[in-house]
Amino acid sequence: MIDCLRSLLRPVSRLAGATAAMALAWSAGAWAQPVSTPATAAAAPSATVSASSMSSRVLACTACHGKEGRATPDGYFPRIAGKPAGYLANQLLNFRDGRRSYPQMTYLIEHLTDDYLREMAEHFAAQDVPYPPPPAPQAPAAALEQGRRLVHQGDAARRIPACVSCHGSAMTGVAPSIPGLLGLPRDYLNSQLGAWKTGQRRAHAPDCMADIARQLTPDDVSAVSAWLAAQPVAGGGKPARTLPAAMPARCGGVAEVPVASAAEATAAPAASSR
Repeated sequence: MIDCLRSLLRPVSRLAGATAAMALAWSAGAWAQPVSTPATAAAAPSATVSASSMSSRVLACTACHGKEGRATPDGYFPRIAGKPAGYLANQLLNFRDGRRSYPQMTYLIEHLTDDYLREMAEHFAAQDVPYPPPPAPQAPAAALEQGRRLVHQGDAARRIPACVSCHGSAMTGVAPSIPGLLGLPRDYLNSQLGAWKTGQRRAHAPDCMADIARQLTPDDVSAVSAWLAAQPVAGGGKPARTLPAAMPARCGGVAEVPVASAAEATAAPAASSR
């Protein structure tokens, strides 16, 4: 039975015990599969779930994130299909290593190696599936306008950057490590900005998103998440190859993106990247 369950996320460490395998099984619905006893396992060489392709081995992921990682309509689990591979890999490492706090995720991947987590990230980054139309706006017009201004202009007086200065003008992210902000549920956006503010979500230093989130008021968070969630996704949601200008400050995990000089950064406050 354990051999079959481990095939959902390819085992890479002998430290992964039966309890971790049971968690994977429950997440992927594998609890419905026939159980083989140790005495009969050798007589059943073919596992119910094939380990021959990554798509079969990430069933534990799609149980929550939806078919092909395109998200589910419950409003919390985010879309991971088509996100930049570097971003997805960084987040898997953050969950495994405790920089992000969500016990179910940590439990599923705590025994997986860096290389295998990157392989998972590349699998979901390669998924090219359409985005659904956005839901109707979930906030009054004044709040939506407040959110639009913060996304496109920021607030220099409070050193809050425009989201587009790092997430791209189309807000679909930048390869390989900056995520898009569109096509995500409002509840998820709210929860992540809140997690940055409280320290439940962290990134490698310098943790620019934590600095920015602490400057946002509850009304700011609500306005930004409402506006973003109501926008259609352009260009199939594909991340841009480059930013049109240098990031105004260094952010952990995106060392490949040029950063403006200190003088320029003072004029244009540090932008969010993670």
